[in-house]
Amino acid sequence: MKTFILGLVVGVLVVPLTVYVYFATGMAPVATSASAMPFEKMLAKKAQHARLEKEMPKSVPVPANESNYLAGAQVYKQNCAFCHGVPLDAQTAASKGMFPKPPQLFRGAGVTDDEPGETYWKVANGIRLTGMPGYSQSLSETQMWQVSLLLANADKLPDSARQALVSTAGSAPPPAGAVQAGQSPAQP
Repeated sequence: MKTFILGLVVGVLVVPLTVYVYFATGMAPVATSASAMPFEKMLAKKAQHARLEKEMPKSVPVPANESNYLAGAQVYKQNCAFCHGVPLDAQTAASKGMFPKPPQLFRGAGVTDDEPGETYWKVANGIRLTGMPGYSQSLSETQMWQVSLLLANADKLPDSARQALVSTAGSAPPPAGAVQAGQSPAQP
């Protein structure tokens, strides 16, 4: 029994001490060019998926229509394109230097396989230690839903929304019929 207790005490002390030494001596990777720490990706994905399942909205209060896609395109260009890119453009310099790499949302599947509520949660809350900021204090709920719907439907956007994403002209006001910031979105 004494051996068991001694082993337990050593285990309880050695593991935290080893983790502390790993971080305190600079062995942990902190540069964006460094590879991930042991178990980092697995633990981060598990935590993110568990939190999303618990907290992401299940219904979308903004209609998925052309005017909201156009408004979402303006929000995207102003707040997201710097890291996540736009259709037909090369990866941005900022995104090349980030770890983990931000997904290029208009290449491949992007987030079209995610529910709009999942994308909304990520836009509103951000993702810790990735460079993805939370926008809940700088965008309205409507704007966050508009950009979330845009991204959820990126593979089937009308030409007008796709063109709005690639145009380099200054930001235009949201089109007529779009739910405006400060307004309550229509309930489905």
